[in-house]
Amino acid sequence: MSPEDLVAHYGLEPIPREGGLFRRTWTGPARPDGRPEGTAILALLTSRPGDFSALHRLPADEIWHFHLGDALELLLLGADGTVDTAVLGPDVLGGQHVQFTVPAGTWTGGRVAAGGAWTLFGCTMAPGFTYEDYEHGDAAELTARYPAAADRIGPLCRP
Repeated sequence: MSPEDLVAHYGLEPIPREGGLFRRTWTGPARPDGRPEGTAILALLTSRPGDFSALHRLPADEIWHFHLGDALELLLLGADGTVDTAVLGPDVLGGQHVQFTVPAGTWTGGRVAAGGAWTLFGCTMAPGFTYEDYEHGDAAELTARYPAAADRIGPLCRP
């Protein structure tokens, strides 16, 4: 199985601004405010240059699910100024997660872990994702707020 096989099988397309490839697999019914009750996507990242999930934040919890391939490393920049890392992957006894919840308001970006080639993962949100809620990270602003993570922030930002 290759990334190209997965792209063809799932009909994955580029994720606007954030990076990677995805397909929305579920959208819940509309709430009174017009937002969906929930959403789910499948997504693919590779170790190719420029292929990463750019730092972004959302107003609701985002649950990340590991499905196939190599480990995915997430950089987490908390609203309280904390910097953390979570790794999604198959080695659960070694500290990796098959499911990880990113709290609302946390800046999150990710890439295939060092030595890996690709990862297939999913993200679920309730209430559901809307493009209006997506906040794209700015490298200069994030570096000023989280100077201890400056070397990790730049490579996870897009203009």
